[in-house]
Amino acid sequence: MGRGTLVRRLDLGYFVRPAEEAGTPWPRVEPVLAYLVRHEEGLLLFDTGVGSGDPEAEAHYRPRRRDLRAALAEAGAEPGDVDVVVNCHLHFDHCGGNPLLPGRPVLVQRTELAEARAGGYTIDALVDFPGARYEELDGEAEVWPGVRVVPTPGHTDGHQSLVVSGPDGVTVLAGQAFDFASEFASDEMARRAALDAPGGGPAPYRPWLDRLASFGPRRVLFAHDRSVWEGAMPEGAGPAGAPR
Repeated sequence: MGRGTLVRRLDLGYFVRPAEEAGTPWPRVEPVLAYLVRHEEGLLLFDTGVGSGDPEAEAHYRPRRRDLRAALAEAGAEPGDVDVVVNCHLHFDHCGGNPLLPGRPVLVQRTELAEARAGGYTIDALVDFPGARYEELDGEAEVWPGVRVVPTPGHTDGHQSLVVSGPDGVTVLAGQAFDFASEFASDEMARRAALDAPGGGPAPYRPWLDRLASFGPRRVLFAHDRSVWEGAMPEGAGPAGAPR
C-alpha cells in the first residue's frame, strides 16, 4: 500500500504576521506551503496558497504570492492534472488557489465548510466560486489506499491533517495544526511523558496526537514552517519519499 507515493512541497509565497498577532516584538514573515501528493490513484493537492480579494487582509498581512500554476509546473504538473484537493482549513491563506481547480472534489470537514459559509471567516469568493465541488467529511476518511484525512481541531474547529504512507514511511501533512515544528515537538514530548508517567505527564497535549502517533510518522510537515519534525526511520527505508 502506498509504495509509489511521493510528497512534493510547493512554495506559494509568504505573508507578514503583525507583531501584536504573532506575540513577538516585531512582525514575523511566514512561508505559505502546499504539498503535492503523487499516488498511483492520481494527484492530490494539500492546500492551494494565498487568495486575494480582500483589501483589508491585503493591508494587514502584506502577502507575496507565488502563482500556483508556476509552482505546479516546477513539480511537473499543471492544474488540470490535480484530481483531489484537501484543505487543512478554509482561511484565505490555505484555499486561495481553489478557484483555479473548478470541478475537483475539495475534501473538507462539514463543520469547517459551515463556518466558512457563515461569513466573516475567510474571503467568501474563495469558498463558493464557480465550479466549487465539496465533499464534506465528518471525521476521518480514507482518500486513497495509504492516504487518510484525520481531524486535528484547534486552530479551527474543522482543521484536518493528511496522513500519507510512502516508500520511506508515513508523512503527516499537519497544515496549521501547529504553527511551527518546534511546537509539535513540544506537544509530542508531552505526550510521551504522559505515557511514561504512571500518574499522567507533566503537561497537557492535544488528544488527537495519540491518533497521529498510531500511524508511526517518519516526518511531519507544516503549512507555515519549512522545518520538518522527524521520527524514527523505519527499517530498510530510504530517502525516496522525502519532500524537496
